[in-house]
Parts: sequence; structure tokens; C-alpha cells
Amino acid sequence: MRLEYFQMVDRISTLDLAGRIVHAECAVPQESPVFEGHFPGHPILPGVLMIETMAQTGGWLVMALYGFERIAFLAQVKEAKMRAFVSPGEPLQGEATLLHDGSGYAVASARLLRNGRAIADTEITYRVMPFPTPALRARMLDAARHIGVPSELIHA
Repeated sequence: MRLEYFQMVDRISTLDLAGRIVHAECAVPQESPVFEGHFPGHPILPGVLMIETMAQTGGWLVMALYGFERIAFLAQVKEAKMRAFVSPGEPLQGEATLLHDGSGYAVASARLLRNGRAIADTEITYRVMPFPTPALRARMLDAARHIGVPSELIHA
């Protein structure tokens, strides 16, 4: 993870379009300015960044389903639950399953796991639309390659 850049997903480990599920590896950095203030002397990953991690995990699934011709913007977070604290340096796994897509929206259930146990979960709605600029699409395609989205799913 690169918290300051909101790059929450380090690697896509599974991307199954037929099963509409994605698994991601998300390693919380040992050090980050985020931890200096949250909380001084007792650093924990902010809940909002846990939600962002789940949203990005599902977002990669949605974009892959659309052949990277459309981008998924976070539109709604429903009933998010943070069940455990996350400390610097901890490896997390993100998981998202698509529940619905169509009419310019997609909905996914998502969760974060640590050692196979759920530590956060939510339902996320995305606004799905064409990329607003070719430059953004190019950057997202580069990011997809970098995190291990299978090359056959990336249509440049």
C-alpha cells in the first residue's frame, strides 16, 4: 500500500470474471505519515482507509468486467463494519464479489481479511462510466499491469 497516494491494492491474486470475484493482497506499510496522527503512540489504520481498500478491490473487478473501457467511482458505502484494528506492517487480503451491475451502477460485497479472518466488510455501490480522459485510462491500465491484473483482461 502507498497510503499517501491512495494506492491500497498491491497485487491482484485472483480475478475470476465468470465467478465475479476478486482477491487482492494489501500490505499495510510499516511506516507512513498517516500513523503519526492516527493515533500518536498507538498507530492504527484509519477505518476510512479500510473502506477505501475494499472499494478499490471491488473497483478492479468492475473495471475488468468492462474490459477497462469504463471506470468505477465510489458512490455509496452501506453498513460498513470495522471488526478489528489494523496495525502498521500487517498483511491484509481484500475480497469482493459483484452482486449487481447495470444502468451505470455496480454493487459489490467486499471484505478485508487478516490470516483468513474477516476484519471489515461492507456493500459498495459504484458509478460506472466511461473514463473521463484518455490519460486517466492509460494510467489505470498501467496500474492494472503493475498490480498483476491478467494481461488478457487488459484491452489497451
